This record gives sequence, C-alpha cells and structure tokens, in this order.
Amino acid sequence: MFGEEPQGTTQFEGCPHLADIDDGRDAFIKKYKTVVTWYMSRLHDSMHHHQAKRRKIGSPACGTCNVVLSRPYVCLRCDYSGCWDAHVQEHLTATGHCFCVDAKSGCIFCSECDDFIYDADLAELYTSILVSSEERYTTFQDSKRKREPYKPWNPSAKDNNALQGAIELPCQGRRGLFNLGQTCFLNAILQSFVANPLLRNYFLSDKHNEKGCKFKDCTCCEMDRLFTEVYSGNTAPFGPTSFLTTTWRASSELSGYAQQDAHEFFISALNQIHATTKGSTKLDCICIVHTTFDGLLQSDVKCEKCGTVTSTPDPMLDISLEIESKGESAGQEVTLMSCLRRYTKPEKLGVNDYTCSKCGRASASKRLSIRRLPPVLSFQFKRFEHSVVDKASARKIEARVRFPSTLNMAEFTTLAMKSQEKTGRSGSHSHHAHHPGPLATYDYDLFSVVCHEGQIDNGHYTCFTRHQDEWYRFDDDKVTHSTLGACLNSQAYMCFYVKRHLDYKPYETPSYMKAREAEVLKEKEREREREREEAARQRELEDDLLATV
Repeated sequence: MFGEEPQGTTQFEGCPHLADIDDGRDAFIKKYKTVVTWYMSRLHDSMHHHQAKRRKIGSPACGTCNVVLSRPYVCLRCDYSGCWDAHVQEHLTATGHCFCVDAKSGCIFCSECDDFIYDADLAELYTSILVSSEERYTTFQDSKRKREPYKPWNPSAKDNNALQGAIELPCQGRRGLFNLGQTCFLNAILQSFVANPLLRNYFLSDKHNEKGCKFKDCTCCEMDRLFTEVYSGNTAPFGPTSFLTTTWRASSELSGYAQQDAHEFFISALNQIHATTKGSTKLDCICIVHTTFDGLLQSDVKCEKCGTVTSTPDPMLDISLEIESKGESAGQEVTLMSCLRRYTKPEKLGVNDYTCSKCGRASASKRLSIRRLPPVLSFQFKRFEHSVVDKASARKIEARVRFPSTLNMAEFTTLAMKSQEKTGRSGSHSHHAHHPGPLATYDYDLFSVVCHEGQIDNGHYTCFTRHQDEWYRFDDDKVTHSTLGACLNSQAYMCFYVKRHLDYKPYETPSYMKAREAEVLKEKEREREREREEAARQRELEDDLLATV
C-alpha cells in the first residue's frame, strides 16, 4: 500500500508510461500533491469566505488563452496550466510532456494513451490528501479542536493469529427470497436491509445472537437468521417463513395473505427490531435502529405579525415526500430534489391554526428543516392516494421521479436554512451557506431502491441493491445482474442512501473498545480469583497432610 511505503518509492502500475517514470518520480508525486492540496484549500476558502481573516486563494489563468480557470488542468512536468478543451493537450503534445492532472478530481490524463488513467497508489494518495485537508480545516460544533487525525487499522500479532483461525465467508450476500403468497413487499424490504451497511455490520459481528436471546417472537433474532442465511454461501433461494410468522404475531394489521404496503412493513419492522434489541430505551435510544435511521426534524413557526419563531424538534426514521402538488403544472418534471425543496418550503398557516405567545391569533408560516441527519436516509414517495370522501377510490400516481446516485443534503439542514434567511440566498446557492465541517460530510450514496410495478390493487414489489460497485435486481427468488442506469430509470417507491462520511465524536474511545477492555479486565480478575482459590485449596491439603503426620 502507498501509505506503508517510504516516501518516493511509489510503484506505479496500470499505465505503462506511468511506470516508466524513474528519475522524476519524487518530483511527480510532489507536484501532484501540490496541485490537489491547492484545489482543496481553494474549495474550502470559497465555501467559508464569510469567515474573518480567511485568506482568499486566486485562480490561475490558461497559459495559452489567459482565461481564468475555475477547474485547471496542470502539467506534471512544468508550471503550465490550461483549458481542457484543447490547450493543455496541445501543450503536452508540443513539449513532449506526458501527464497532466485535473485539479478538482485528481484524475491524471496521459497524452500517450490519449485517455485518463487509473493507478491504485495515486488513488490512495488522493484520498489521503482529501482526508488531511478535511482534518486541517474542520472544527466541530462541540469542540474547538480540529478533526481527529485518521488512523488506519493495522492488525497486531494477536489479531493475525485470530484471523488465521477464522472461517472464510463470502463478502457479498446475494440470495433470492421465495414469495410465500403475495409477500413481495416483505422480500423487497428484507433485501434493502441486507444491503444496508450498518445493519450488515451489526448482525454479522454477532451483536445479537438468537441462541442467547430470551425474547419470544423476536424480530432481532429473525434478522440474525436472515443474515446467517444470506451469507452462508448457499446461493439457492430460501423462504423467510419464520420472519413472516413473527411479523404476523407482532403486527396484526400485516397478517394474512393480502398484498401489504412495503413502507408500512418497513416501519413495523424497525419498531419491532427496536423493541427487541439491546440498548433499547425510550429516550436517547442507542439501539441499532436509532443509530442507523434516527434523525431529527425541526419545525419553525414564524408569526407574520411580530416575527416570533417557535421551534419544535421532531424525531424521524424516514421522510415521506409528496409527488404531486396543487400549485405545479402536470407536465413538470419530478425529482427527489424538487420533492425535498417542496417538503422544506415555508407553508402558510391560517389565523385559526396558530396562536402567537405575543400577538394571540395571527397568521403564520411553518417550515420544516433537518436538524440532525441520520447515517441512513430513507425516502418514501407517496404514490398511493386515498380519497377522504370515498376511501374505496384509491389510485396510484404513476409519475416518474428522478433521483440521483449521490445526494448532498446541506441545503436542507436547519443551519443552512438559517444562513440563507440571513444572507437572502436561495437553495441553489446553498453551498455558500454556513454549515459545520466540509461539504463532503453531507454527501450520501444510493445503495437500495424499492420499486412498485403495476396498479394499486394488483402490483408487485422489486428491489435494486448495490454491492460494492455492482448493482443487482431482486424479484423475489430471481436475482439478476443490473446497472445503475436501470436502477435510476425504475419507478421508485422507496430510496435508501447511506452517509459517505459517518459522524463520530473526536478524541473519544469507541464504546465497543471500552466494552472489550472492560471484559479483558474482568477476565483477568476472574483468573486471579481462580488462582487464589487454587492456592487456598493447596494450603488446606498441606495442612490436612501435616495434621495426619
């Protein structure tokens, strides 16, 4: 690995021209670091230009046309920077210099290959520069100290011995689930659970073991069995019969063989996992459900007469989004971002709907924002519409909703919206709004999509999930290799995103390490107690022998 080798001994692979660099390898690496670090500093400066005493970093100009470059391409052999359209490639051809780097992405272009190239060591170097930059510039709300430096895990001799005796299991779980009688709603949600990295890490690390559980009809035990089956190495489909019967006993509204709503089962399953897992409490719960899905909304009601703002926090496990709006035209494109902007848009309240503490009855506006983002974001699109007058006349909204593979939630947070109100900027300029930490800490990656096909009374649920960089489609017991494009073009009912950078409290020992250290101390104390008892027995035997003599 690059980080483990001495400086200047990077061994390039892949592009043959990159591997030919000998004399200039150290200068090549140094120039690459300088360019990427410059762009990171410039990006941070542009996002936090409102902060006092922040030095602004200027942009270079093209060496050929003198146009100021917002995204420069820099030659890695000299000081030239230029436009991507033609000038930087013309420079490489004219001078015989082989490589240039995109300052924004860190990608390297080889003029000999006439293409961008990939190298594992340089990709790791780019990641280390990115992390170092974030560590240098990040100050969290709960501390004035900078971000804690990243420390990779290096296995000790004891860890290596333990790993040598471990049983190898498949690193990916792909197994179809039999339809047990209109149970496609259950199968689709279970596949999204399997693809959820936080749930996967929890149950595969034996945090809940069904053999030691005392609960009856325990949904956590069913999750433990599910992950055991999926990661058993057996690729044949299996039927989650015990999961279904446990769900029936726990939630009578979901019992029977009628078609059920996938979102209702999702919420029911989360509630049952919460009720049967370790660490479950009513306040500040640290169970696996709340550490994975729990976020916090904030409702701000502003009196239009005196300007008094009343803020109310509201916990959330997912966000349900309206697809259609009365004020929008029928042909307007629906996207996840437009649904989120509508969800967080100020809403007028009537005079009879709000009582101000100062003015009494008054008109007001209400606005929702996200006060705390969860590690996993779950979105439900409200496709099923039920009439208030005639409950039997339900219909499905077939409109296509476009959703991205990556999502940045900064503009929907409470802090960003308050900053927008102060500066008068709209959501499209939210990258300039104040928020703690780098903008990358608000990035989410899509990992699962639950789809509904057909009509409201005879539809069918399927699921797309991501395993590393590969996408698969699960249609009950049928598992097929798919693509990101097919997933993004599907008729989504629920979307699941995982945070790219998980939050943590800096300079604190993780709870699992504290528990492990406490268990080691207890084991040592038990060992000493056994030794004392053994020594006492030996003394008694010696005393008995002396008395006999």
